[in-house]
Amino acid sequence: MSRFRSMFEGEDEGEVVNMSPLIDCVFILLIFFIVTTTFVDETGIEVQKPQAASSVNLDKNSILLAVTADGKVVYGGREIGLTGVRPLVKRMTAKEDLPVIIQADDQAMTGLFARVLDEAKLAGATQVSLATKRN
Repeated sequence: MSRFRSMFEGEDEGEVVNMSPLIDCVFILLIFFIVTTTFVDETGIEVQKPQAASSVNLDKNSILLAVTADGKVVYGGREIGLTGVRPLVKRMTAKEDLPVIIQADDQAMTGLFARVLDEAKLAGATQVSLATKRN
């Protein structure tokens, strides 16, 4: 035991390790991951999507609209109605050309789906798709 004591005799026992550089590195990594992460906007409502054998995965960066079975048009968890589709799509596509994905319920009226699709195209959306699930 005396051999180990002789190795550490010259050091202060009250010496404190400076944690500031470690905390700075952790905050820099946290900021990096927050800035580089992309967030997906969900429609905020669960719909029963129709099945399609030809469905493909689309880009996560898109405008998601939901058409429910009881005739509501929803974006981001709140009902926007048919009249809210055109201003929303126009505002969102002004900065960059985002695709519009309509998540229509399996029991939704096709007339309402067609009007939502028409409103999105009239707002300037170049790519409008119907969300489906694979067989």
